[in-house]
Amino acid sequence: MIEKICDIILKKMKKEMPDITEEKEEVIEYGLKLIIGEIPKMILLFGVSFLLGFGWYMVFAYIAIMPYRTVSGGFHLHTHIGCIIGSVVFYYGTIIISKFLVVDNLLRYILIGLSLVFGMLMISMYAPADTENVPIISKKERKIKKILSYIILSITLIVAVFIKDSMLSNILIVGTIIQSLFISRIAYKITNNKYGHEVYKEQTEN
Repeated sequence: MIEKICDIILKKMKKEMPDITEEKEEVIEYGLKLIIGEIPKMILLFGVSFLLGFGWYMVFAYIAIMPYRTVSGGFHLHTHIGCIIGSVVFYYGTIIISKFLVVDNLLRYILIGLSLVFGMLMISMYAPADTENVPIISKKERKIKKILSYIILSITLIVAVFIKDSMLSNILIVGTIIQSLFISRIAYKITNNKYGHEVYKEQTEN
């Protein structure tokens, strides 16, 4: 569906601007798919969550967890529908688990400490977790994103220690744990993904 909409828009653009090169056409097509593909995801994430009465928690979860997701990476599902479903499950799952997670202060501190150790371990082994479509080849870029992953994970969980609202604190804890799982080799195998830099290395060696 999204591909068809993008094709229609692209054809109209080519009629209006017949001098578009193939390279520009590919860039425009990629941009259209990103933009149009985000619309149904945003509606399901924010529109539906506000209707259900927890929209601001969704906004908080999206904004708070996105920096860690951006730098640490993670698997991508192979279709737009799969990507939408994956994002919806991630954020709704984070909020639902956070709502029913009841821990006292001491247990919360222990959970945050374990989340930090687990996240650091995952980052050291897998971050930045790239994909075959968008491999991260540059050693400099990989190093920067790994360092940023450590920093952002730490800041996120430090905020979880001091934030007074237990629901918001839970969202930070649960969100970072799930995201740390999403960059693991097991998650990649389950979703039939491969780390892009490893595939690139294999191809260059052969």
